[in-house]
Amino acid sequence: MSLFTTTDGTDIYYKDWGTGFPVVFSHGWPLTADAWENQMVFLASNGYRCIAHDRRGHGRSSQPWQGNDMDTYADDLAELIESLNLNDMTLVGHSTGGGEVARYIGRHGTSRVAKVVLLGSVTPLMLKTHKNHEGLAMKVFDDIRKGVSTDRAQFFKNLTKTFYGTNRPNADISKGVCNAFWLQAMQGGLKNELDCIAAFSETDFTEDLKKFDVETLIIHGNDDQIVPIDASAHASFKLIKNAVLKIYPDAPHGIADTHKAELNDDLLAFLGN
Repeated sequence: MSLFTTTDGTDIYYKDWGTGFPVVFSHGWPLTADAWENQMVFLASNGYRCIAHDRRGHGRSSQPWQGNDMDTYADDLAELIESLNLNDMTLVGHSTGGGEVARYIGRHGTSRVAKVVLLGSVTPLMLKTHKNHEGLAMKVFDDIRKGVSTDRAQFFKNLTKTFYGTNRPNADISKGVCNAFWLQAMQGGLKNELDCIAAFSETDFTEDLKKFDVETLIIHGNDDQIVPIDASAHASFKLIKNAVLKIYPDAPHGIADTHKAELNDDLLAFLGN
């Protein structure tokens, strides 16, 4: 396996496929780099170098007790990028990974970045506050914590219903895709996954998004039951200068699987423009 060790001693797993301009993928909670394989195979076959890592506490990476927060996630990403000496790269972040990408830019700038894609991203803030009326109530995230703490194996099986929209009348998602989600989710450390809930729901990325100064594509499904579009994509679009917003009609949160052909084509077009 490909591993690198961060300055705090955490081993981070990553996969590095293809050659050409680099595309770096950050996955959502509670998944792994495997969530991007459809996009990585497609883009690597079209002349791009595709890199994806398992966030600390997830997948094949170490499961440290500390550092399960957005600042550390972003710094881990920065160390990976620096260790591979990546430049002129495109950052692609899904869900929690969108927050990781935003915080990376907020903390480390865009000197190595050419473009950004935010896909079903948690930015700018998922939690409902007196200033963020479109967000979700804290009870939503407390219920997630309760579900993960009580019986995460069953909770993750149930989560596929809203993640992929299998609770919708015309859903066409295989049992295999749902099983793959569960398998990835069960690889993570319980403490890490619990901490990450606060990281993706309570971190405010408003100031990070204001620092974006590269081409940015925002993609979101308007039937996303995990990250509501009004609190995320529409709000991020207002904060990022010259961003492009593309809405997938009736699409759920798990677009990388449910709409992989359309997403692959959109990514390839964005990378090549």
